[in-house]
Amino acid sequence: INPQGITLVFPTAFMNSPSSMFGHTLLRIDAKNQNKSRELVAFAVNFAAAPDDSDNAAMFALKGLIGKYPGAFSLMPYYKKVREYSDLESRDIWEYRLNFTPKQVNLILLHLWELVDARFDYYFIDENCSYQLLALLQLGKEDLDLVSPFDYSAIPSDTVALLKTKGLLNTPRYRPASGTRLIHYAQSLNDLELNAANEAMAGKFPDEKSFSVNQRAAILEMGYEWLNFKYKDEHLARQEIVPRLTKLLYQRSKLKGAVGFSKIERPTNSPEMGHRSGRLGLGLSQFKNKTSQVNVSWRAAYHDLFDLSAGYIPGAKISFLDTQFSVTRDGDSKLERLYFLDAMSLAPNNRVFDSWSWNMRAGFDRQPALTDDGRWFAQGGYGRSWGDPHHVHGYLLGSAEVSRGELTNGTTPGVGIEAGLVWQLKGQNKIGMIGYHGALIRGEIDNRTTASLIWHWAPKTTWGIR
Repeated sequence: INPQGITLVFPTAFMNSPSSMFGHTLLRIDAKNQNKSRELVAFAVNFAAAPDDSDNAAMFALKGLIGKYPGAFSLMPYYKKVREYSDLESRDIWEYRLNFTPKQVNLILLHLWELVDARFDYYFIDENCSYQLLALLQLGKEDLDLVSPFDYSAIPSDTVALLKTKGLLNTPRYRPASGTRLIHYAQSLNDLELNAANEAMAGKFPDEKSFSVNQRAAILEMGYEWLNFKYKDEHLARQEIVPRLTKLLYQRSKLKGAVGFSKIERPTNSPEMGHRSGRLGLGLSQFKNKTSQVNVSWRAAYHDLFDLSAGYIPGAKISFLDTQFSVTRDGDSKLERLYFLDAMSLAPNNRVFDSWSWNMRAGFDRQPALTDDGRWFAQGGYGRSWGDPHHVHGYLLGSAEVSRGELTNGTTPGVGIEAGLVWQLKGQNKIGMIGYHGALIRGEIDNRTTASLIWHWAPKTTWGIR
């Protein structure tokens, strides 16, 4: 390996995999003679669970939560992880060079060698990839303590932030995913050029009568990236696609000195600059027909639609163990909400990606409009989103649910529709509107409608007012 340094690698969250919803961390061992062009053939250190291939997604998540999978360290070429995260899952990657001397790097790798055959119980929430890498890294410096702040949970973005406070992180490099590049390219093309790129994928290349040299360069680059993305994402036949990709590259190489697209700019906020994942809240609720109450809330992790998006995926929501208790003026207290999981992915539909949006929520809450009775429920929705999650975007979801509580006379199915609009203002403000209408098959009430207008102001990443 010939080690010289260590780089912490942070692939952003991947909403379609339970084990990757919070992001991931791994290490890259940088060799003494390594330059930028040789980074991909460096070695990567990864800690991951070894799941049972026969388990479905729900069983995978459950076993991961209770530590029923073994976890182990592995060493592999870095390009394999880049291909997995950036190309196949379209996750942006952040690379942080760590402030360790060559001697400290060597000590860390000596301990890694001792762990080659070790097996650990893998827990998604605490003793996960990020936790075990922190335990490995703290061997580099005798007085370094990285694991004690994470006794109960080790969310990857929080562990990266801790490394920053310890002075171990250098300015990160940004490696955009293939999907990020596609969107950037598409935004630079008009409809005529994008249609020409679509035709170029099928072998009909743009001619010099219709397009300038620079336009043709952009069209061919877009066609190549688009077809390459489809090849990996849709698992197309190699013997059919690779010759077409080669022809696109050959046509592009003929345009000497032509300019295709501008370089993708590094986002202003890297993951360690975002808010922390845990949240404690204090609130006040006032009602027309019952006593006002003080609410105390707590969330184990991680991010919701109205938290500021800096450092997180815009348009995505994952709240784990979102809990709220209330106390009235009379001293009565009760559980208002306990959501085991509240997740949403609002991937906008656009000219390149035919994307679908979804949400799912399960737990306990109260329906305050009539009797304030509680219910246990599971709900899921599917639909579409439009716009730009960095600015203004809206969504519309069809929804189905199963509820059980005092209002429903047993277990009751229901259907509904949810719509929303979220606007990220410049600076520290987010506003939005959310509406829901649902119909129950049977129960004391046959339908319910809620409408919310939300404003979130966060002058600092550590606190905000909603």
